[in-house]
Amino acid sequence: MRKGSSGEFKQVATLVDLLRFRATHQSGSTAYQFLPDGEAETTALTYGELDQAARAVSVLLQGLHCQGQPVLLLYPPGLDYIVAFFGCIYAGAIAVPAYPPRPNRSLERLQVMIKDAGARVALTHGSVLRGLERRFSECPALKTLHWLATDAIDTALANGWGEPQVTADALALLQYTSGSTGTPKGVQVSHGNLIHNSARICEFFGHSETSRGVSWLPPYHDMGLVGSILQALYVGVPIALMPPVAFLQKPLRWLQAISRYGATTSGGPNFAYDLCVQKTTPEQRAALDLSGWQLAFSGAEPVRAETLEQFAAAFAPAGFRREAFYPCYGMAETTLIVTGSDRQAPPNICAVDESALRANQVVRSTSAESQRVVSCGQAAPDQTLLIVNPETGVPCPDRQVGEIWVAASDSLAQGYWHRPQQTAETFQAYTAKGVGPFLRTGDLGFLQGGDLFVTGRRKELIIIRGRNYYPKDIETTVESVHAALRPGAGAAFSITVEGQERLVLVQEVERTHLRNLDADAIVSAVRRAVAEQHELQLYGLQLIKTGSIPKTSSGKIQRFACRAGYLDNQLIAVHTWQLEMSEALAGLGWSSDRVSEDVSTQPPGNAGSTRDLALAPLPATTQSPEALQRWLTTWLAQQLQVPVTEIDITRPFAEYGLDSVAAVELTEALQTAIEQPLSPTLAYEYPTVEAVAAYLGTQLGLSSPEGERDPEPATDEDDLTELLNELENLSEAEVQELLGHQGR
Repeated sequence: MRKGSSGEFKQVATLVDLLRFRATHQSGSTAYQFLPDGEAETTALTYGELDQAARAVSVLLQGLHCQGQPVLLLYPPGLDYIVAFFGCIYAGAIAVPAYPPRPNRSLERLQVMIKDAGARVALTHGSVLRGLERRFSECPALKTLHWLATDAIDTALANGWGEPQVTADALALLQYTSGSTGTPKGVQVSHGNLIHNSARICEFFGHSETSRGVSWLPPYHDMGLVGSILQALYVGVPIALMPPVAFLQKPLRWLQAISRYGATTSGGPNFAYDLCVQKTTPEQRAALDLSGWQLAFSGAEPVRAETLEQFAAAFAPAGFRREAFYPCYGMAETTLIVTGSDRQAPPNICAVDESALRANQVVRSTSAESQRVVSCGQAAPDQTLLIVNPETGVPCPDRQVGEIWVAASDSLAQGYWHRPQQTAETFQAYTAKGVGPFLRTGDLGFLQGGDLFVTGRRKELIIIRGRNYYPKDIETTVESVHAALRPGAGAAFSITVEGQERLVLVQEVERTHLRNLDADAIVSAVRRAVAEQHELQLYGLQLIKTGSIPKTSSGKIQRFACRAGYLDNQLIAVHTWQLEMSEALAGLGWSSDRVSEDVSTQPPGNAGSTRDLALAPLPATTQSPEALQRWLTTWLAQQLQVPVTEIDITRPFAEYGLDSVAAVELTEALQTAIEQPLSPTLAYEYPTVEAVAAYLGTQLGLSSPEGERDPEPATDEDDLTELLNELENLSEAEVQELLGHQGR
């Protein structure tokens, strides 16, 4: 597996040691290949080239006295990011990966992250820096940073490098958790954590010198950085990388790369496998060779038995084996992996009674209504897992649901940066008998025969399309948008609708507004605020009677009780709104002859889907700005599941709650319809239906509707940076909106 002597490799204690080892023993071997569009390989790095480039960057950082100090990294996915990361490592600095902010969006989260980390220096690409410089007035924290554009650094500087004195305990990385803008937490990950977890992944996955990798996962977070980029370096084998946007636009690219490069290991969250089934044809699958794909890992979100079965059946003709599926479990606080499955056996699936599971009991069931849960495997021999009653601290027996606790190990991070109280609460838990310390994961699950089955979340965190949202942040936004909404009397939560997590709000109305309630105005204001402030699409809003929201005796909102009351129609509602699908969509270009029922006729959580309906193409002979407007309006109505008449062609896409996933799908669908290549940033540069249609009318040589002028782009950035930053969370299910209707 490793070039050089095994004795020498055993001396590797830090990432500095690791890359220097590879550069010494495999200098001319390819480490990373990058496919900017997911297909064409334009750049590659050998271990020797990476070592030299990283040393050049580190010389500048050493001159700024950055050892032991946080350094911000703002890059789109690519080799420049990898060079910058190791430039930090070679300087003894602490890398703080972040994604570049998108134009016309708040810089609050980035500003909070910079302040929390205390970074003085930032590394980025020249194109990103040029865009940020125009926004320095919005974000003083950006202006005070010392910026270095690493793509302009002369590699000859590498000769001036001096190896830093770095130990295994030294911090290598601050891994900021995704979440509310106000409370991002930096997980302190040491060199020793990364080396230990890399060794664990290598053992779990059975990697050797014959292994090969392919990854589309975002490099900013644990699965992409530790599980792909660093794992390939640890094993000493090449890996082909592509940006998440390339996968999103065409999931087939991921499978084609696995086939072309002979990848033995690749994977992603559950949704990625769903997406491949949804977005490929039997003819495309037949052209693939997946027989060499030995390990298809699945993690970062619940693994669905249906997904495994559907993917295995769809790609069996291409040589994919069901036994290759490898469900696993982990998190940033444990560097990455905690448990892994048996590589030689198919996934372990357990059918249980759903009602019993809600009562924290595991009862086997043969009923068609049973819930099937998938094992995430077992912990490594040096790792201890406990299932604990979170209220009493008493460990649970097998087949009883409780909170997952992970014992301290060399992979356990050092806590949260500058947050001693939260570190103590999360990383230093003890059982009722004083056994510990343990990490409290906040996840629920049970053990059966040593296998871990994850069943849900204990915390009130809302996870939608891979991003974490704190209910309080959304509730604070909502209560201020209309005078009729009572402050401190709302609850935000998610429900599962056709396999997708959807945002719902329950909100009390002020007593003085009950008689003359303008419900439509409230719904409109809430939808707009949630879209603008949180980039979320609201699924349901229930306005309830004053003083009726469930609370504890101390006055705290009971969000779980609110959720249960909403689903069971037990709250005292004065108005209920839900996303609708109108039959007005029928006959407006859909290729299907079926339109789902209006969801308003169904109980909460059972809405019909229109995602399987396809828009008709727009051949050149029928193209005009007006036709483009109609096409875009109908597409947008399909996404929102609203009547076409509700679409305002001058209203920004963001106000409809569309996120980056929908923006990518819009481009892909539109360029397919008009048979012309389009920029993936189209919806950001021209952010309304009217603007997109007018711009394309000009580009295609069509006359614009009378009175309309050609639009100016919303931004003059012509690279993909803005879009890529929005896709950085794809490793945790950002693209659920693309999947169509399916169970979870």
